[in-house]
Amino acid sequence: MAPLGGAPRLVLLFSGKRKSGKDFVTEALQSRLGADVCAVLRLSGPLKEQYAQEHGLDFQRLLDASTYKEPFRRDMIRWGEEKRQADPGFFCRKIVEGVSQPVWLVSDTRRVSDIQWFREAYGAVTQTVRVVATEQSRQQRGWVFTPGVDDAESECGLDNVGAFDWVIENHGDEQRLEEQLEHLIEFVRSRL
Repeated sequence: MAPLGGAPRLVLLFSGKRKSGKDFVTEALQSRLGADVCAVLRLSGPLKEQYAQEHGLDFQRLLDASTYKEPFRRDMIRWGEEKRQADPGFFCRKIVEGVSQPVWLVSDTRRVSDIQWFREAYGAVTQTVRVVATEQSRQQRGWVFTPGVDDAESECGLDNVGAFDWVIENHGDEQRLEEQLEHLIEFVRSRL
């Protein structure tokens, strides 16, 4: 039985390292397929909202790609892990509440428990998408290795998960990225 939210026709779980382009790819898909068809869901949204409330921080600034969140990132990760250990589906259930679009793009899947929760909840309509980028590409986008962040489960939890249903290479070759997005869009449309 599906938890809160409607029954999706397709759930795409996006994962990848920081600055690999997960948000860029999910937003590109949503803009091409339409917001009435695709919902972009962020597991970090309810985490950041709750963390901001408990720590007196600006929730909207924690959501954007600014440097505002960087001083809090390590503690947010620790805090989120404590919540997940108590209830592995806590953030997953929060993001699907009231979603009515037939296609869900979960832009920041980071743990095996996230994939397991969606597969158990939505079964065969769940697919995994790994967004990959070279370290050089990620550095050009502002990535700098941060101990306690880039070597934590939130960044490495899916490194050895095995095969993903889809792999999107986002190394900076716009034409190659476009071709991959077109294949994924065709697949999405075939499920509607």
